[in-house]
Amino acid sequence: MKRIIHLGVLFFYSAVTFAQDYAIVGATVHTMGTQGKVENATILIKDGKIQLVQNGNVPVAGYTLIHAENKVITPGLIGAKTQLGLVDVGFSAGTNDSTAEQTGFSNTGAAYDVAYAINADSSLFAISRIAGVTSAATSMSDTHQLFAGQGAIISLNDNSPLLKPKAFISVQVGNAGADAIGGSRAVLWTNLDAIIAEAKFAIGKSLSPSDEWHGDMSKADIKAMIPVVQGKTPLLIDARRKADIQQVIAFKQRNPNIKVVLLYATEGWRIADELAANKISVILDPESNLPYEFDQLAATLSNAGRLDKAGVDVAIGMETHNIRLARQHAGNAVANGLPWEKGLAALTINVAKLYEVDALVGSLEVGKQADLVIWSGDPLELTESAEQVFIKGEKIVMESRQTKLRDRYLKLNTGKPQQFSRP
Repeated sequence: MKRIIHLGVLFFYSAVTFAQDYAIVGATVHTMGTQGKVENATILIKDGKIQLVQNGNVPVAGYTLIHAENKVITPGLIGAKTQLGLVDVGFSAGTNDSTAEQTGFSNTGAAYDVAYAINADSSLFAISRIAGVTSAATSMSDTHQLFAGQGAIISLNDNSPLLKPKAFISVQVGNAGADAIGGSRAVLWTNLDAIIAEAKFAIGKSLSPSDEWHGDMSKADIKAMIPVVQGKTPLLIDARRKADIQQVIAFKQRNPNIKVVLLYATEGWRIADELAANKISVILDPESNLPYEFDQLAATLSNAGRLDKAGVDVAIGMETHNIRLARQHAGNAVANGLPWEKGLAALTINVAKLYEVDALVGSLEVGKQADLVIWSGDPLELTESAEQVFIKGEKIVMESRQTKLRDRYLKLNTGKPQQFSRP
């Protein structure tokens, strides 16, 4: 019995400490909200939410006091497009739910729901959160069909990761997408237009199991696509070369109600004004600057800066195993023309707005979930680091499997290495 209790306590302590109310004082806070930058700030966290952000001292009786003088505080970073919780080792089927084979249940891939596959015990959660990433958009990468299923917004805590299921659907329209759908963009776009038309036709119709349905898509696919054509669920379109991006713009003009978000947009800078005019936001990789395939011959480090200058909303963070490097990528984008404030917004509030979770995360404002990071300095500088992370108002234990391995073998002159000990 004692052992069972002991194991339970260890599990509870795996990522967070006991929930408390905190007062963090003395830091420079970038709220990413209406307050902007607040110097010498006091942040009050109560019941897991932001209670106050204010310059100067306020009464803090009853709060656990944390001194953060000469530190920088930002909202927790948000992974803009990842497979977190779905994959640990990409080539191991037992740890990879990010890819799937075609099934009879869905003939387009739209119906697949990643919420069922999220593993909060993934080692990548701790690796990412101690680097300041507190939430992420996660989805499948390949279904061998047109769509990569319905993605979700997740929190990188151990207990209740799901923030918003069925948050978006994604599709590739470049070389990779065409290869999966008939081998040609001509086939792909014809299929996509037909699916959109069918989903519009199905609005308001009963799709219960007993009802007849004679469409090309399965009922499950139709149910997934109706919120897309209604503008309730974003459609993420992976397009990299200029010609493909122009097709995305034309698609948006044919379907103005659909909330289109562009992925990668490697050559987006070439038609940045058109993207801005059509209110198409972009999630990109600022480090994509080499013409390693015909889809991105005009790749450049200045892509993010040029898109922002034209008025396009930019988000950054498209890794899984290395989403912790997103702030470095944003820093490099800043070095190549993106304003500093926009670089931080690309990691926080811009991502939250894309997925319509900005009422919950993305900025430090009263009533929002207390996801925040105390940094040693400028978060976009490689030499600075996250010193303490809070998720839902709880202090995260700042360790991961990697740091434990580091600490285990750090002392090389103490005889044999420490053996594994059971919890």
